[in-house]
Amino acid sequence: PMKSIAEIFDNSKELLDSTSISLLAKPRNICYNKWGVPMIPKRRWLMIQICRKDKEKVYEAICTGKIDAAEMSFPNLIDDILLTMKRRGLTAPLAQALTDKRRDNSHIPFDILLCLAVAAKLKRKTSLTDVPFAVTEAELLAELGWNLWDNERDVNEGLFSESVMRKLLAKYSSGEWVSFYNSYVREYLMKELDIQPCIHILDCTKVLVNLDNNNYENSSVAKIDGESMRGYKLGVLRGVLDDSGIVEEVVFGTLKTHDMEQCREMLQTTSCFHENDILINDRGFLSRDMANYLKAVRKVDTYIPAREDMTIYKEAVKLAALSGKWQKHPNRKRKDQEIQLVTDLGPFWESDGPEKDVPVNACVVHDKKTDKYFVFMTTDTSRTARQIINTYELRPEIEEDFRQMKDFWKLEDFKSTKYNYITYHIVMTLVGYLYFQVYKNLEEGKACIGKSLPVVVKNYKETRPKSVIIYVGQYFGIFPFLEFLRLYAECTLEVRRLLDPILAKV
Repeated sequence: PMKSIAEIFDNSKELLDSTSISLLAKPRNICYNKWGVPMIPKRRWLMIQICRKDKEKVYEAICTGKIDAAEMSFPNLIDDILLTMKRRGLTAPLAQALTDKRRDNSHIPFDILLCLAVAAKLKRKTSLTDVPFAVTEAELLAELGWNLWDNERDVNEGLFSESVMRKLLAKYSSGEWVSFYNSYVREYLMKELDIQPCIHILDCTKVLVNLDNNNYENSSVAKIDGESMRGYKLGVLRGVLDDSGIVEEVVFGTLKTHDMEQCREMLQTTSCFHENDILINDRGFLSRDMANYLKAVRKVDTYIPAREDMTIYKEAVKLAALSGKWQKHPNRKRKDQEIQLVTDLGPFWESDGPEKDVPVNACVVHDKKTDKYFVFMTTDTSRTARQIINTYELRPEIEEDFRQMKDFWKLEDFKSTKYNYITYHIVMTLVGYLYFQVYKNLEEGKACIGKSLPVVVKNYKETRPKSVIIYVGQYFGIFPFLEFLRLYAECTLEVRRLLDPILAKV
């Protein structure tokens, strides 16, 4: 009896690893007569061929005039990024970070499904219907491992139906998508690239939806600056890299939750912290207990601004004014500001157990033009005023991340009101953004340093040559375009006629 593709794949992994096979799959659109016997229309059998990369065998077959199919490969920036991630070993672990719960469509490699979902976000496609069309470039598909040659499905029709993604999403909760992202980044990507940031930035951003639509699952309404808003809150721990940064860990929840409560567990348990690391916060995370815990238990130093109504703010400003030992602000753009270090401020910011409070110093900033003061506290008492303010001025980087993700990456463009769909969209957007940030820190992406994705896309120039993918029997080969032209010149007239449609695309 005929087996399904999924069953053969599930039970023949060793065979698939060692060879290539051709399968005759279940026919499409089967009708049954009154006795339950399938009535299969002619030419409705779907042939799926699993191909292996073997350029030599393809070359030999071409010389004998045997070609089954050929596709032209046109490089573009997004495909370059994904190809780089694949060659760096970063796409396959996507499937290791998330349990595959599928029963149907298991003939589609799980890591390719997830990779296509990320590719859709990189290309600013927010709908599930866009995922099957996210990659159509033949070389990238071949590199990713999509070598199932379907003789009835053109690549322009999508690699699979959109319902495949809908069924997949229905099997996972919001928490599982968040765990997938955190696991993938911490346990695979950062280890593979040997990334261990020592400076981290913590912040939360509002993820807003239509205020009048109460169908958004788990959304809440909160009044912010006097305005009612509906939505969610995304807490982000960002690691600072040489030329950008990566979102190391996230938490996702309701808009009403206070920033510190949203991120408290993450701060206590994250594996991203190491001894002598630095954590930069904004005022939403003011907590003496947490500053004590991070310094005493996790050996992480906190940098955070004080509020004007805090005792430590008033005392720091008073002591700085009395001392008068002002220095120039190190940032040339702040020529009207001066700075000063004030030490031993811990007693002015006490917890319920003052005897356990760690020491605190501060950099006081005076804006001479407006005569206003700003106080930036830290538990790292070895730093100068200049070092404190230079470190804290890294914080706007995370605000720029949020701006780009919302304005260009369409972080808030939801096509469903279901909570798990919303979380999936956010997580895959974060993975896409992560890939771009990592790409800029690699040799392949050095031309993108200091630039946003829309700027890079606009000025993109091909970095790799066009190529041709030729399928012969159970094998395929990738030929750079110039090599393909030489090969074309050596072929018989019959073979040239088969290859002419490829040349016509150039």
